[in-house]
This record gives sequence, C-alpha cells and structure tokens, in this order.
Amino acid sequence: MKTRFKNFFSTKYGILTAGSIIGLIAVMLVRFGNPANMGICVACFLRDSVGALGFHRAAPVQYMRPELAGLILGSMLAAFLAKELKPRGGSAPLVRFFLGFFAMIGALAFLGCPWRVIIRIAGGDLNGLVGLAGLVTGIFVGVLFLKSGYSLGRTRAQTRAAGLIMPILSVVLLVFVIFKISPSENAPLFFSSGGPGSKHAAIAVSLLAGTIVGIVAQRSRFCTIGSFRDIFVIRDFHLFFGIAAMFVVILVYNIFTGNFNLGFESQPVAHSFHIWNFLGMGLSGIAFALAGGCPGRQFIMSGEGDNDSVIFIIGMGAGAAFAHNFQTAASGAGPGKFTAPAVITGIVVCIIIGTVFSRSKTRGV
Repeated sequence: MKTRFKNFFSTKYGILTAGSIIGLIAVMLVRFGNPANMGICVACFLRDSVGALGFHRAAPVQYMRPELAGLILGSMLAAFLAKELKPRGGSAPLVRFFLGFFAMIGALAFLGCPWRVIIRIAGGDLNGLVGLAGLVTGIFVGVLFLKSGYSLGRTRAQTRAAGLIMPILSVVLLVFVIFKISPSENAPLFFSSGGPGSKHAAIAVSLLAGTIVGIVAQRSRFCTIGSFRDIFVIRDFHLFFGIAAMFVVILVYNIFTGNFNLGFESQPVAHSFHIWNFLGMGLSGIAFALAGGCPGRQFIMSGEGDNDSVIFIIGMGAGAAFAHNFQTAASGAGPGKFTAPAVITGIVVCIIIGTVFSRSKTRGV
C-alpha cells in the first residue's frame, strides 16, 4: 500500500490529478487575493521577492511571496519521505547562472512564466497563445541542441549540509516576511502599496498552497518544459496530460465564475505587443530547455538538494533585478525601453551556449 501511494503521481491518473490540484490551487490563490491570472507564476513571485529585498525598486512589484518557500519546503519533505533527497551540483554553474538570467529577461518581456502562460490562456487572454507559440518554439530549438549532444556536464554528489542551504534560506526569508523584519524605515523588506505586489493571499494560505504544490510537483515531476521536450524527443505525452488537466480546471472555473475574458485587450498584467510576447517566451523556452526545466521545476529540484538549480534561480533573481533596474521588463503598457536589445541579446547568448556545449561533448571535452 505504501509503495502504491508513493508511486501514484507517476501514473497517468496521477499526473492528471497533479495538474488538477495545481490548477485548483492557482484559482484559489486568486480568489484569496493573488493578482488575476497570476495564481501561481514562479517568475512573477521571484521578481516580487527580489523587489522586496531591495534588489530592484519598482514599487508595484515588491512582496516576499511565501509560495516560493512552500515550493521548496514541500519538495524537500516529499523528497525526504521518498528517499530522493540527494544533494548534488557542480555542473557548469556560471553557464546556468546566465541561462537563469536570460530566462527571466524573456519571462518579464512576456510577463509570466510557463505556468502563467497556461493560466492566462485559461482566463481568455489570447496574448497567452502568442507566448505559448514562442515558448514551444524556444523549447524546440533547445531540443535540437539536446539531440546534437548538448550537455553541461555531470553533477556530483555533495554533502547533506549543502543540500539544505536553499530550504534554510527559504525559512529565514519566511520569518522575515511573517514578522515584517526591517532594519530601518527605508530598508528591506519592501511591501508594495499598489500594483501586483500589493495583491496577495494571507501568508498562511500562500505557504500552505506552495507546500502542496511542492509535494505534488516533486512526486509527479510536473514541468511545462519537460512536457513539450518529451513530446519532441520521445513522443511521450505523459507530462503533457498534467499541463492539460491544469488548463481544463482553470478554464472551467473561470467560465463558471464569470472570470473568463476572451480577447487580447484589457487583460490583467499583460500587453499586446505580439512580437515581444513571442520572442520573450521564445528566449525563456530556449533557456529553460538548456537548463533542464521551467522555474517551477527548478524550485522543486532545489528542494531536493540540486544546487545547480539554485544557481539557475539566483540567475533568475539577478535577471529580475536587472530587468527592472535597466528598463527591460515590460508592463501592462507594453515593452520597456530596452526590452528589444535585452531579448535579442539573450537569444544570441543562449544559441551560443547551446552550440558551444554541443560541440564540447562531441569533442570529448
């Protein structure tokens, strides 16, 4: 009985259940206060958290999101119980940092991570379809590199203490947000008084929701990038069923509650500059494919002790700070002043990384 339970989420019905749970939690988080069409957006949550720490000063997007701590702690708990808590790392850390950096540049050009692409489409936002087209295109490009021998090298086993760094950090930051700890009046933590950062569920609700998603995603290997990668590489639709279930649950909820708004205009935290929606998510798709997973998956793996994922997350955080400090992030009004050069630069860098690390493996380096 214990084995059946542990392996349930790896089955067809398990992945459908996982996607349904994540979709339900996404809509419930919106109902309890998160921004519309942003129940669970890991890139957005990380951007807000980086702002709360003062690494960028965009006042509308500053809040330490407890859901992120929940993802890490839930994943760690699930991995520990399944004896999958295996600290590891050391695979091209600087390359992973820049993949994370440019993945966030692309995500903030579109205004969302791959999970939010699905959420936006399920809310009727047709701009999400443009983003999805870009995301799938980017993943396909990444798969071409994978098929040509792309690899960032092997990870190595690390000490148990090394694997606990991210969970411990998440607990520390969680304590900071619960007690609103700040050294002085004009110092972090910062809390938005308006905009997306001011909209959030209660801390306990957010933490519980993130923890449940962390447990479910760890056991099911739920990943948007992985779902399309598996389709392209081995024609396997297993993970895609989870994404489909998530979409259906959110779509049905939005239709029955009157929250479905079909169109391009007047969508929450979105813009209709299609070229940058497409290219932004295209950049993210390449970067996520080359790094081995979407932002949600990276947080889940960090809870399992994967410090390569931690480096990628740090890169994403740096990308979020850069995007808002140097005006590459988009807003509801459209792309930022320097969105175009940042996204194009990111695409070029990712293609170079894919090319170089494909050749290095074939040469035996």
